Amino acid sequence: MKFGPVPVAEAEGAILAHSVRHAGGVLRKGTVLDTDTIAALGESGVAEVIAARLDSADVHEDEAAVRLARALAGDGVHVEPPFTGRSNLHAEAAGVLVVDRGKIDRLNRIDPAITIATLAEFAAVEAGRMIATVKIIPFAVDGASLVAAEGSAGDALRVAPFRPHKVGLVATTLPSLKPSVLDKTRRLLEERLSIASARVVREIRVAHETRPVAEALAMLKAEGSDLIVVFGASATVDEGDVVPAGIVAAGGRVVHFGMPVDPGNLLVLGDLGGVPVIGAPGCARSPKENGFDWVLHRLLAGLPVTPEDVTALGVGGLLMEIVSRPQPREGGDAAVEENGPPPRVAAIVLAAGQGRRMGGPNKLAATIRGRSLARIAAEAAVASRADPVVVVTGHEPTLVQGALDGLDVRIIHNPDYADGLSTSLRRGIAALPENIDGAVVLLADMPGVDADVVDRLIAAFGPAGGTLIVVPTFEGKRGNPVLWSRRLFAELSTVAGDTGGRHLIGANADAVAEVEIGPAVALDVDTPEALAAAGGEIAG
Repeated sequence: MKFGPVPVAEAEGAILAHSVRHAGGVLRKGTVLDTDTIAALGESGVAEVIAARLDSADVHEDEAAVRLARALAGDGVHVEPPFTGRSNLHAEAAGVLVVDRGKIDRLNRIDPAITIATLAEFAAVEAGRMIATVKIIPFAVDGASLVAAEGSAGDALRVAPFRPHKVGLVATTLPSLKPSVLDKTRRLLEERLSIASARVVREIRVAHETRPVAEALAMLKAEGSDLIVVFGASATVDEGDVVPAGIVAAGGRVVHFGMPVDPGNLLVLGDLGGVPVIGAPGCARSPKENGFDWVLHRLLAGLPVTPEDVTALGVGGLLMEIVSRPQPREGGDAAVEENGPPPRVAAIVLAAGQGRRMGGPNKLAATIRGRSLARIAAEAAVASRADPVVVVTGHEPTLVQGALDGLDVRIIHNPDYADGLSTSLRRGIAALPENIDGAVVLLADMPGVDADVVDRLIAAFGPAGGTLIVVPTFEGKRGNPVLWSRRLFAELSTVAGDTGGRHLIGANADAVAEVEIGPAVALDVDTPEALAAAGGEIAG
């Protein structure tokens, strides 16, 4: 192929390399110049164009792209017609993309004009999803290179279709594990299975002991489960632990324990007489992608998963920053926390809201036994171990700030308070010093929260041991304030609206400690009735 400037008068049959505007409109890049287009350019005074001329051995980009795409396409792959040197490949049905990475690498090295891009190996795809694209870099490729590529492509891409598996579920229980957690776990598993039209045919809940697990596994296999998933009430920490031991006691074997994917390290892969068994890691109770998804998708597509397959997942296996991972159990930060100074915890008092449900007056100026709600919250923080204390104002800031006279607090104004609590939280986090380990976030309309509540949360906080979130409860129901580790500040700063960080608690369940406090953590004063019940009154 010859490329460069060409006199318009000599350009017939050449391919336009750049769009050209003329009196009659625009000739687009890739236009093959014929008698009419040359005449139009000449009439507009265009004397020269940048164009490509194909040699006899060259293959036009569109023809080359579709030929190579067809050579690549294996079972379950549909090839789209080419355009501008590109041909896209799509999944014909939902399944898992199987890629011969070695072939793709070799093909991309044959000729710089040949490029092939695919989704990640073993990506789960829905029907119609684009899984790869062949792009010929304009405007042609040498015919010999194309023939070599076609000969090497050999079904390098295929989609293994999902199969409608009947899935058995074993969930072990401990007194500390709430039934609601088990219910949510099943719902999330069913959502994960939906892409494959698979379903949970039966769930068996048993004590977190080897024999009950073994009996449940044997029962589900006898009833015809194609795949069994086990959610342990406690994380599996050894191949001799309850879940893997249960697989062996049922007559099966442990194929592999552990995987180099985070989150997802503590996965157990087993086999029970030809039925795959997955001992799910704790992170699989969250909807976020984790190593469990990768193994589950392959099995749902009928693909074998060997120990070599699992151990090959390390590159690309760090799916997110794992803020909830504890530090080493011995030495390091854990020893510093145990023997050195305790974590430094600040307090953020959110006092910016408009309090619309109060019916007009600023509720934070309402008083209980002579003290405003804003002052009660700030005094609780100041009297606690938390240091420093940051108060975020918004609605009627002068009024709220006046109620805090004489207190050792730093006041930050949030001009965006009307956009929700999250904006105040973001301002408060940004105002904290860099050397703190965490912060208690207090709501200024909770007069029952005192310094003792804050201190009890701080006492339960252990970032070096993996406790990054401390939540108070009343009769098992979570309330406020919540203590957050610094490791979660970045994610907290991305929340929007009035929701706060509730979803982060669920997403980091392994890092949460609950402290039973009492009714104070469930009482917020939002209405005149609630204020009256708390013994307060609107300021006159």
